[in-house]
Amino acid sequence: MLYLDNFTFPDHEQEVSFFMSIKRTCYTSYYPFQILSQKELRRLDCEPITILYGGNGSGKTTVLNIIAEKLKLKREAAFNHSSFFEEYVSMCSAEFQEEPPKDSRIITSDDVFDFMLNIRTLNEGIDTKRDVLFDEYLESKYSEFTFQSLADYDQLKRVNLAKSKSQSKFVKKLLMNNIRERSNGESAFMYFTDRIKENALYLLDEPENSLSAKRQLELVNFLEDSARFFNCQFVISTHSPFLLSLKGAKIYDMDEIPVTIKSWTKLETIQVFYNFFKEHEKEF
Repeated sequence: MLYLDNFTFPDHEQEVSFFMSIKRTCYTSYYPFQILSQKELRRLDCEPITILYGGNGSGKTTVLNIIAEKLKLKREAAFNHSSFFEEYVSMCSAEFQEEPPKDSRIITSDDVFDFMLNIRTLNEGIDTKRDVLFDEYLESKYSEFTFQSLADYDQLKRVNLAKSKSQSKFVKKLLMNNIRERSNGESAFMYFTDRIKENALYLLDEPENSLSAKRQLELVNFLEDSARFFNCQFVISTHSPFLLSLKGAKIYDMDEIPVTIKSWTKLETIQVFYNFFKEHEKEF
């Protein structure tokens, strides 16, 4: 499914015109200006799965943030919203085959990390309250509480509950269960399967973070099925060999100047892995 057909960025001449128009004030950074123009990246032509490949600092995350802001996609984690970001985004343009549905969003590695951290924090809060309830059980069970008015009704219920239940049943009645804590990889994978619904455009920033090789392969299958059967479109930044192998993906090599389209087997990272395993082939 194609929602976003293409996305265009300002070229070097447009950036120069912008700099000439602003007041001469000392700025430490003009980000995101002078990032993509130096890569000679003028336009992305998208497919159901489009991949931005490159190392740290290649600009692939910058591209996702620019597209997300231009399309006003949902997002959770904050990002580097510099002084000139809005001006830059206003100079970009997008063409659609269909307007991206309202559930479309950008998902970053910070979103996944925050999700895992929130589960842990919530469980720690539950554990703390459980300790408090253990003490409260003993106080209620052996108290000489006397009901005097409606203001005492809640306390009466607790005392009666403590006297009629065991300590574990008392605590269970008054406390929610801990959320099951999974490994980081399990939680990260669950985050993607929970957030990615059918019929939407998704920008994924290095989704391989926190995922084992096995989980990355599961994510590949999930993304391929979502694009093929559930009307999803993806723009993904990654340098994971597993995600780079996504069937039918158009891959932009952000390490090249100008940015070029390559098959996944021609990318430097893949060539390094291939040569390494060929060297050690006899050990398998």
